[in-house]
Amino acid sequence: YQRRVRGSYREPISIGRMTSKLAQKILSKDTLSKHILAAKYAVRGELVIRATSLEQRLKKGEKLPFKRITYCNIGNPQELGQQPITFFREVTSLVENPSILSKTESKNLFSSDAIQRAKKYLSSISGGTGAYSHSAGVEAIRREVADFIRKRDSIPSNDERYTSHDNIFLSDGASPAVQTGIKLLCRSEKDGLCIPVPQYPLYSASIALFGGTGIHYYLNEEKGWSLEIKELNRAVKSAREKGITPRGLVVINPGNPTGQCMDKENMRDIVAFCHEERILLMADEVYQENVYVKEKKSWSSFKKVMWEMGDKYRDNFELLSYHSVSKGFIGECGKRGGYCELTNIDPEVVEEYYKLASINLCPNTIGQIMVGLMVNPPSEGSDSYATYVKERDGIYNSLKRRAQLVCNGLNEMEGVSCQPAEGAMYAFPQITLSPKAIEAATKAGKAPDVFYCLELLENTGVCLVPGSGFLQREGTWHFRTTFLPKEDHLEEVLKDMKQFHKKFMDKYR
Repeated sequence: YQRRVRGSYREPISIGRMTSKLAQKILSKDTLSKHILAAKYAVRGELVIRATSLEQRLKKGEKLPFKRITYCNIGNPQELGQQPITFFREVTSLVENPSILSKTESKNLFSSDAIQRAKKYLSSISGGTGAYSHSAGVEAIRREVADFIRKRDSIPSNDERYTSHDNIFLSDGASPAVQTGIKLLCRSEKDGLCIPVPQYPLYSASIALFGGTGIHYYLNEEKGWSLEIKELNRAVKSAREKGITPRGLVVINPGNPTGQCMDKENMRDIVAFCHEERILLMADEVYQENVYVKEKKSWSSFKKVMWEMGDKYRDNFELLSYHSVSKGFIGECGKRGGYCELTNIDPEVVEEYYKLASINLCPNTIGQIMVGLMVNPPSEGSDSYATYVKERDGIYNSLKRRAQLVCNGLNEMEGVSCQPAEGAMYAFPQITLSPKAIEAATKAGKAPDVFYCLELLENTGVCLVPGSGFLQREGTWHFRTTFLPKEDHLEEVLKDMKQFHKKFMDKYR
């Protein structure tokens, strides 16, 4: 057809050509950044998508081999029945609804120390929880974090040389803070970040997203997933030979997905290694309250270990340390609260860190308050203290029992070897699969551990994460499971897994 324009006619336009142009999306997979396409996050990948689909079918009344989906793929305690800490929820209720504080009934509904804490936070947040805060976080809460760090590490309360609120940045959980650190370190694909194998996929995905290169160092599974300095030396040397500059080293302690806890000697060796090689240390310490072998290994922060090594390290060892309200015995994942402590970071870099934080305006205020509650819980003698201790210890002791239960149960399964879960919320067993099972996986177009986990999901409703999503030594297969379901539910999960596993192994002998 022809179109008339100001009394004249344009050339005929092909309908097919016009339709083709209209059909081409401006934003398509082909036009996305290569860094986005390279990023992978298995914790919420194929298995979870399939599990969600099966869950929807169950809700519609469809009959499946199981009655419910059990999400053991992610450390999300309250989804699996863990109850929130009463004091924390009292305070957040009051700061979200400050009008309650003026009602006489509030004294009967809320503990006196929760009322006092809510008033304190409200007086510290101009405009209340619905207003933006300082981009680094509410100053009063950052001061609480600094006090917590000093108390945790047995440092005098007035020693600002050790830490200061000016070195604390609150965040929406630890993950965005980790990503900020990776942004600062990765200038191009020639910059590398040393990450453990296995590792939490946040690191590999973020390195890919920000255009850096992952430098893999392998944990020693046979020695309880230990980190060996000779392996760090190998990884760093190999990277440099390829023209990659190691800029940072990630250490997760306690480990995710591996659950190991480091001893001080190993930590001192890591600090010395980073200092000698001029590599910044990123200490992921979000599971510091989840240590189940305290009689053997008392948890220490890398900050404290570094400090005890003397002035050679105190004044120039560069360290980023992370903590979160999502883990520990708190499990407030949805509140999205965390922090990063910057140690011996160049002041001009701190300014750039602040700039990045300010682009997002501020962390969410309820998450910030939850951080304050985590680091400054009810004190002994206060109205809430007894309840707080009972809830805290009940959750911790149950997690300790569940860790043992899961590891023992997995080790009873044919061809499965599980190292002790000394900490965190996960077990990461190795599974030996037969050539027939590997062949079946290949025909299905799946990695063998993905194939196994999908079969388990389809038959039991238990959702795990394949080890390939965390990286693993070539030729080995693993999966990660949480031990977060309630104890009676967890026993059912293990029973179902054992029954499935026997059938699977028999099928592919």
